Amino acid sequence: MKHSKLFEDKLVVGWHEWCALPKLGLPAIKAKIDTGAKTSSLHAFDIKPYKKNHKNFVKFDMHPIQGDNDLIVQCRAEVIDIRNVMSSNGHKEKRFVILTPIELNGKRWEIEMTLSNRDPLAFRMLLGREAMERQVIVDPQRINCQGKMSKRQQYALYE
Repeated sequence: MKHSKLFEDKLVVGWHEWCALPKLGLPAIKAKIDTGAKTSSLHAFDIKPYKKNHKNFVKFDMHPIQGDNDLIVQCRAEVIDIRNVMSSNGHKEKRFVILTPIELNGKRWEIEMTLSNRDPLAFRMLLGREAMERQVIVDPQRINCQGKMSKRQQYALYE
């Protein structure tokens, strides 16, 4: 396989990027790009499971803008699994897993995400390597390869 074919149609991303999770009502969220993490993770609190039409769902709240705990977005998603996940501090915890589309620079694909309270962490979302397979190439020396977003632009998207 030629080197150029290997990288064809892939987005170049830095170690953090702006993306959207449209089915969750999240038009902009800053994600840490983490090739060391297998699964992606999304900040969630007040997580409540429920059933609808014999399927498992979860509703949860999240603070989409870093440093702002006043803005709350309520999200709902179907639960596809519950997994034991090793957190960044080395503790195992049970987490709900959802499947949702991600949008990054006009490209859209489905990813699995675990739900966890990421309040003490620097990023509301972590994009793990499974979600990046066949989609992106990571340049760890760069940030916001897909564009920057000011606080004003972020708030305008959530009005």
